[in-house]
Parts: sequence; structure tokens; C-alpha cells
Amino acid sequence: MTTNDQNRQFESSESDILNQILNARRDVRGNRFLSTPIPQTELDKIFSAALCAPSVGFSQPWEFVTIEDITVRQKIAESFRLENEKAAKLFQAEKSNQYQQLKLEGILQSPLNIAVFYNPQKGPVLGQTSMPDMGRYSVVCAVQNMWLMARSLNIGIGWVSILEPERVKDIIKAPANRELVAYLCVGYVDKFYDKPELETLEWQARKKAEQVILKESY
Repeated sequence: MTTNDQNRQFESSESDILNQILNARRDVRGNRFLSTPIPQTELDKIFSAALCAPSVGFSQPWEFVTIEDITVRQKIAESFRLENEKAAKLFQAEKSNQYQQLKLEGILQSPLNIAVFYNPQKGPVLGQTSMPDMGRYSVVCAVQNMWLMARSLNIGIGWVSILEPERVKDIIKAPANRELVAYLCVGYVDKFYDKPELETLEWQARKKAEQVILKESY
């Protein structure tokens, strides 16, 4: 049996490794990134993982823009700064103070940024006629694949969502019909936290399985 056999049956030890990767995945912030370049071979593996993600109607509606140019990243970092100032005002006093202490992005600190776009198809898409957001969800599946593959390669990814999408599109000259789904900061890190940083800081408590897994109905 070869590893290229798509019908292979996996061993429990392999399942355990996948579980370890799932639990070790972290959203990495700018204070953790190293300047070490990512080898093209490793980047190819990350994109290969993205391209084998499930997609509604096999539409594969994702597109990826790699960004290394510091001038471009400075413009995007400025968009983050403006949006972050707006966001900080939305939280109550104690949370607002804590929010302002958080390092929420690594746009300039990471060696590579990747903007992930949804490219909607013209006309009906199999499986998307009743739930039009399924195309966007497919792109998110690709992002999750990237995140997990990166972690297995000891590479960190941080997802920056405090951005104005149209401004990002304008900066990188994206076509008008594309939708920004994710802006990722990618690079090697000095450490991965044992727990998600926001859990450690008690920003939110981890939900228990019985709180979110229901039987038959709500």
C-alpha cells in the first residue's frame, strides 16, 4: 500500500498525529513571527493543501495573492490601524483596556502575507442554489487546510480580520467582483502557545462539548 492510494485505511497512530496538529494549531500574532524566509517547497505544500479542500459543486472558487512587498504591506497595516481604532471603542471599559493591549496582527512582522479571495462563478453552481454562501464557506475550508498544513510544517499563520476589505482590494488591485475572505500572515515563529492566546488571557472561556452539541433539535 502506498501513500498515494486514495482508498487507504489509516492507522490509529496517524489519526492521533492529526489530532495533535488540530489541537496545536494557533492564530499567530506579530510578536511571535521570525523573519526567516519560508522555503518555496514548504509554501508549495501549504498551497497544495488549500487546493485539495472541498468546494461546493467542485467550483474551487478560491484565489490567493502572495504579498512580500513592504510598501504594500505598510498600506494594509494602515488599514488595520484605522479599523482597530474603531473596534476598540466598541468594547466596555475593562474589555477595551485589555483589547488595546493585544497584538492582533503581524502584517509587517511576518515574512509573507497571503490575501485569500472568493471568485464567484457566473450562473448557478451545483449545491449553492439554496445556500449562496456555500462558495464563501468553500474558501474558508481552503484556509483551514492551509492553517493545518502550515502547523504540521512548524509554520505559523495569523488570520487578520480587522481590515476594510474594499481598501485591501484597492491596494492589491483585485477585480471588482472578488471578495476578500481572509488576510493571512505567514511565517516561522519563536514559539507556539500551549493554549490559544485569548483563552490564556481569559478573553473568552472555552466552551464545553455539551454546550454546543445537541441531539435532534434545539
